[in-house]
Amino acid sequence: MNDLPERLFANPTWHALYSKHQKFAKCAGDACRYPADVGPLAAIRAPGVEPMLQLSSLLNAGESVWIIGKEYSKVAGLVREETLECLQMVLPDDVIVPDTDIEIVKLADTNAGDMVALTTLAFPGFFRQRTCEMGSYYGVRSPSDELIAMGGERLKLEGFTEISAVCTHPDFRGRGLAAGIIWRVVREHRKEGVVSWLHVASANRRAQELYLRMGFEEIRRVSLHRVSRAG
Repeated sequence: MNDLPERLFANPTWHALYSKHQKFAKCAGDACRYPADVGPLAAIRAPGVEPMLQLSSLLNAGESVWIIGKEYSKVAGLVREETLECLQMVLPDDVIVPDTDIEIVKLADTNAGDMVALTTLAFPGFFRQRTCEMGSYYGVRSPSDELIAMGGERLKLEGFTEISAVCTHPDFRGRGLAAGIIWRVVREHRKEGVVSWLHVASANRRAQELYLRMGFEEIRRVSLHRVSRAG
């Protein structure tokens, strides 16, 4: 079974922004974030008052971001809005990638509007106009050319690439579209020599069951905190 290094995966946003995604990084001391139109993700090097104040300086009034961590220091001007408990899961190398007869297309930046519209049905606010620039995205279209399922890549680390934004339009669920897209992403990861991993909300049992059937294994649990800068 693959192991997700604690050094990287306890704080994956930080390590992504200081490696594969450095081109997106907006930093202030020991805090960094993605641009708002790329994604609502931010990180601090380690818990502390000063890093949280530095994070606050990167936000506009009323803006919120998600940070991963067991704890963080509370500071004036930053409000914790909610906490989302998630599992980190990894696909072992010995899992065989099956063939699929689903017609899957690679999506481009010009499809960003379609991707935002579809993901908004599943997880509003996470997928932004430029999120698709974080990696490769794939989709399935209906006979009328509507984007009805998609998935792709988000956080990129050395040797490990996250699968994210996997969703299917409610009218087309139960057809194996999500699994087909995930296998397409995994197949590309195997070619690149990177390990596929993902985050899934602890409360999302339906998605967890799908990933477990596909062979993904739970590695650890993490907390995502949404914090906002007071207006």
